[in-house]
Formats: sequence, C-alpha cells, structure tokens
Amino acid sequence: MAYRENHREAVMKRIETFTDIDATPQAVWDILTDFAEYGRWNPFIPEISGTPAEGETLTVTISPPGGRNMTFTPRVRAAHPHREFAWLGHLFIPGLFDGEHRFLIEKRGDKGTRLTQREEFRGVLVGMFWKSLEPSTRRGFEAMNAALKLRAEGG
Repeated sequence: MAYRENHREAVMKRIETFTDIDATPQAVWDILTDFAEYGRWNPFIPEISGTPAEGETLTVTISPPGGRNMTFTPRVRAAHPHREFAWLGHLFIPGLFDGEHRFLIEKRGDKGTRLTQREEFRGVLVGMFWKSLEPSTRRGFEAMNAALKLRAEGG
C-alpha cells in the first residue's frame, strides 16, 4: 500500500480543434492518408511515412510553430476509412509521456465534413511540459486544419 501512496499519478491533458470542410469524408480521408504529399501542404506534419493500417508503425515528423522539429514512431491504433485515423506514440518508454493523436471525420450535410483533430497526452512528465507544449501544438493543429481544408476545397 505504501507504493500506491507514494506513486506519482499520471497526468492527462487534451488538445482538440476542428474545421468544417466543403468536401466529402472520402476526400478528407484521401488527403489524410496520402503521406507522400504531406510535405506539399502540411505545415505541422511535413513528413510521415508508413502504412495507415491498425498495428502498423509510422514515422512522423512534427514541426510545431516556434518549436523544433521532432520525429517519433507511433503505432496506428485506428484506421477506419472516411471516419477515423489514430496513432499512439511514447517519449522513451510508455507511461512517461504518451500522446494519442486522433483525426475524426464526420459527414455534415450532402458533401460537407467536420474534421476534428485531438490529442490526449498522458504520463508522469505531461504536467511538467504542458505550459510550453499546449500553445504551439494547438497552433500546429489549427495550421494543419486550415491547410487541409484549403487542399480539400481545391484552393
């Protein structure tokens, strides 16, 4: 019992943004899973490689506004065409600083789509880094959402 009393609890934080896009869920999915094209349009994730299928490992480079590029190798947790794409990454070892990134694609009207981008951060180090992590990550999500909307709408 002493261990539980002294054990440091993991912190959980979430960032969530969304954008409404005048394009079909299929068009949004196709852009999200066309990794070879990310460098042409995506300011937040300029590089990603791997296969968008459950259980696969990706190599992802993020470029947060005002921050340094970081490359990590998350595992795909969900790949449901036209609906959801998610991965889970860890800093060093699981439980220290974990991030589950999720893209939710919802049909709105005849040909509209809402794209929600969400990340849940968990781990004993999350609280320590949150104040510097949250603003730049949120700006990165918003920049990616805007760029994806522009691409999907043919801009």
